[in-house]
Amino acid sequence: MSEIVISCENLSKQYRLGQRESYKALRDTLTDILYSPFRRLRAKSKDTNAAANPTFWALKDVSFDVRRGEVVGIIGRNGAGKSTLLKILSRITKPTEGQVRLKGRVGSLLEVGTGFHPELSGRENIYLNGTILGMRKTEIEKKFDEIVAFAEIEKFLDTPVKRYSSGMYVRLAFAVAAHLEPEILIVDEVLAVGDAQFQKKCMGKLSEAAHAGRTVIFVSHNMSAIKSLCQKGLLLNSGQVAFSGTVEDAVREYSLHSVAPAQSVVDFSGRSVERYGPQEYAVLRGLKLLNSQGQPESVLQMGETVHFLLSLDIHKPTDELDIGIGIFNLQDVAVHYFISGWEGFKGVQGSGLHTIKVELPHVHMFPGEYQIYIWVSRRGYAYDDAIHEALRFSVEENQVNEHATYFTTFSRNTQVYVPTKWELIDNSKF
Repeated sequence: MSEIVISCENLSKQYRLGQRESYKALRDTLTDILYSPFRRLRAKSKDTNAAANPTFWALKDVSFDVRRGEVVGIIGRNGAGKSTLLKILSRITKPTEGQVRLKGRVGSLLEVGTGFHPELSGRENIYLNGTILGMRKTEIEKKFDEIVAFAEIEKFLDTPVKRYSSGMYVRLAFAVAAHLEPEILIVDEVLAVGDAQFQKKCMGKLSEAAHAGRTVIFVSHNMSAIKSLCQKGLLLNSGQVAFSGTVEDAVREYSLHSVAPAQSVVDFSGRSVERYGPQEYAVLRGLKLLNSQGQPESVLQMGETVHFLLSLDIHKPTDELDIGIGIFNLQDVAVHYFISGWEGFKGVQGSGLHTIKVELPHVHMFPGEYQIYIWVSRRGYAYDDAIHEALRFSVEENQVNEHATYFTTFSRNTQVYVPTKWELIDNSKF
């Protein structure tokens, strides 16, 4: 059996609502020792203030082991405890209960620019970040050229990183963490900041690290990336381990239990989970899914015509308002996008509530479970209001034509069925 390099036993982390966690330097610890007799006199008043702020457990009794060379994907919905667990593994925060044992040097990439000093140049931050990771100067110098080439920041190497874009930040941060070869590499969803080409490079580098025998802990909402990179999966739900096993089984459990039940009518009033945006120009109020008979339906048939009815509250009318509907499978892989601007829809004139109807002429998805992501934004700007997992529905096999009988079998390997026309022109060669 390979050696265990990460061992978590009954790991729990409690937070007090409305209170920020403090991170202490050595001088803070010494000051606490000197002033602790006086602080005991104020303990009662502190307890009274603490009682006014309720607590919650971000993690509760989390136990698992990771062996050397394993690549483990940690998945779960927002608020499941993934980031808290990574902060504990990275020694950024302490657990309230339980213990974690790490064997080997840890390199973490949890946030864009973690460990960077904004006033220092990219060159200086490579040395700074490498030192934080426990590397000697000679080790950093050995990998320096590779880091710079991977990050693609040669022109800006001596520019203060405060002038870097978020993409440049994440490229340099990942390059340092990955090339300094820690025994344990911890990577959060931060890779989503980079472009598609850079994300591909990062996945290749993580794969290299895994094949080199290093241990990788990877957190992502991209189930395709999780399945392609990881061997094992850990599913967190409400701060507890809901499943631990092969990555395929973990993703399957996530798909079955981590999304809302199928429904055809949704009211977004009071919805805050998986919702983003300032809601300055418009607010999403509700969504209906209608079948070919115009009735609300959460089970659709392949080939039928369906409609989406969207209730939208306009605060600031503009011709630049784009409305988007995304259909995703339960592994968060995009199947279809429908965006109003693509079809020349100019937006809604006038403030107040409006209902918008969108027709999907044919349901081309193969049999399976799907979910809707919906958003509204000014053209070229970030989301003004966006709701992930807004609605869930399923597609059933239908006799789209008299010979189609194997849709369910092929749905394991593909997402979309598009009717095509086949004919024999003649028997000659072309």
